[in-house]
Amino acid sequence: MQNAQLVDPFGRRITYLRLSVTDRCDFRCTYCMSEDMVFAPRSQILSLEELYAVADAFIGLGVKRIRITGGEPLVRKNLLGLLQRLGQRPELEDLAITTNGSQLAELAPQLHAAGVNRLNVSLDSLRPDRFAEFTRRDRLEQVIAGIDVARAQGFHKIKLNCVVQTGRNDDEVVELVEFAVARGLDISFIEEMPLGAITCHQRQLTFCSSDEVRQRLSSRFVLRRSAKVTGGPSRYWQVEGSQTQVGFISPHSHNFCSACNRVRVTAEGKLVLCLGNEGALDLKQLMRNNPGNSQLLRNTLQDALKLKPERHHFATDEQVQVVRFMSMTGG
Repeated sequence: MQNAQLVDPFGRRITYLRLSVTDRCDFRCTYCMSEDMVFAPRSQILSLEELYAVADAFIGLGVKRIRITGGEPLVRKNLLGLLQRLGQRPELEDLAITTNGSQLAELAPQLHAAGVNRLNVSLDSLRPDRFAEFTRRDRLEQVIAGIDVARAQGFHKIKLNCVVQTGRNDDEVVELVEFAVARGLDISFIEEMPLGAITCHQRQLTFCSSDEVRQRLSSRFVLRRSAKVTGGPSRYWQVEGSQTQVGFISPHSHNFCSACNRVRVTAEGKLVLCLGNEGALDLKQLMRNNPGNSQLLRNTLQDALKLKPERHHFATDEQVQVVRFMSMTGG
């Protein structure tokens, strides 16, 4: 199996896995989940051993990068044990986590020691009232403190993620980049994706394109197109005179599917081949019906890739195109 790879029908090689370890979160971000979110029963969530088995199968098929996601991954009990096992895998070039930052002040040193080399931290506003409105939790100071603790640990890269919405935080994009520059961080601005039914805002009215954000930033910064290529959705620009790169994730205005190199596994063990499609394969049932059969798991993953679609088809109207919330998919 050393030369086995994951290749989809369009010739794209899959080298990146986003592995969700929980659908639970200590925030309730308005674009990610509802306030009264019903989480999956714990028995339906993959165990840490099952999560490692999934990761091991993907590594055996040529995956070089794994990002741990949620929900909020850092609320998963005993997560450090899984991270330590993955951090010891020499085949992995990158072990990263996407987090809301609430637990970083306590856990950042342990994450770095376990082998995590990159962090993405969600930060949609630097104003306490707005932050509380976005997350339904008043914890901005806690998140910023966590970011600053993480900066001291020596992670290879820390990047902020901001979902931009017209009339809600689009007037803060310059301020957010200034925050990133002052701390030597990167930052990505994300167009909101139509995942899950929401009631707190109208996506059609709050949509803000990456081009609009870049135009706002050009009034304050000199942005030069970066040569950085990750195979991911971000298109990067260097902030002249700083270490900061600004990324734009544009699922609506600049479709990024042609270079897709990733798949997702949800906390419930569903293999999601495309973020913008409902289809998913139940790996949990396969593993529980065939314990220890790693070859069957690898074969199943290879067969599943034949069904990976060429692209998603997001729109900016009010129609929900994917019923599951982002927290259920894994960010």
